[in-house]
Amino acid sequence: MHHTTVLLKEAIDALIIDADGFYVDGTFGRGGHSSRLLHKLSRNGSVLAIDKDPAAIASGHNNLSNDVRLKLVHGSFSNITNFVCNENGMGKVAGVLLDLGVSSPQIDESERGFSFLRDGPLDMRMDTTRGQSAADWINSADESEISTVLKDYGEERFARRMAAAVVQERNKAPIISTVRLASVLAAAHPSWERGKHPATKAFQAIRIFLNRELEDLDALLTQVIDVLRVGGRLVVISFHSLEDRRVKRFIRDQERGIKLPKNLPIQDIDRGIRLKKVGKVIKPSGLEIERNIRSRSAIMRVAERVA
Repeated sequence: MHHTTVLLKEAIDALIIDADGFYVDGTFGRGGHSSRLLHKLSRNGSVLAIDKDPAAIASGHNNLSNDVRLKLVHGSFSNITNFVCNENGMGKVAGVLLDLGVSSPQIDESERGFSFLRDGPLDMRMDTTRGQSAADWINSADESEISTVLKDYGEERFARRMAAAVVQERNKAPIISTVRLASVLAAAHPSWERGKHPATKAFQAIRIFLNRELEDLDALLTQVIDVLRVGGRLVVISFHSLEDRRVKRFIRDQERGIKLPKNLPIQDIDRGIRLKKVGKVIKPSGLEIERNIRSRSAIMRVAERVA
């Protein structure tokens, strides 16, 4: 499946501070950002690419195995400290890139179960080697848990109503396909928006919950400053507000540091200021959105380690 990388030029331009540097691509996907990054680096530069999805890692080995500057690791970017330590790179990383969300191959391959546009098994796991599938969860979780997930991870207004419908329908027969779940959710949704399937937020919520996407992002943010060298960049592309709010708040808090009385002769490092934001929020151009409709919700934020 073809994957169009979102904000490709913008992300790499913001990321590279040193052509000889060591970089981490925390969401390799189908290698769009890593490929462009390697193209821009010198022969002394290197990239550690991480992905939960074994299919993404396999694709990287097939397409980029000849480049010795690239190392591919199967796992979650929430373990970035361990992966970077294995490369003796703590405090030496010139840039960390995260392109959050789901890749086009994951969405387009019906057997992955991420999309309701094509019928397939209800899976939704990014890492197909471990964890609970969406079918396992949707057929075993109690009604209150389903409602909480739809509300907290999908910001779904009608979460309670939709959760009740799921439980009612699974009592008739297990819900094991994407189209059946989507139809159950849609039938329980009283307010359909033009151009938007009523199950969209619920599917997003289940995917985020099962793959621990927000927890993994929080874990990375607690580690990333120590991973970066001074002057190193963090570049994050988010696709929904739950992710973006976390990144925005993290950068803001690191810029503020410890709150102290005004006019004290204290340096930034003593106030715990370790990051500064770089530039303004970047969004796809109209042309990019026209070429790739899936880019329309992307938001990119950039920060730099200062201490």
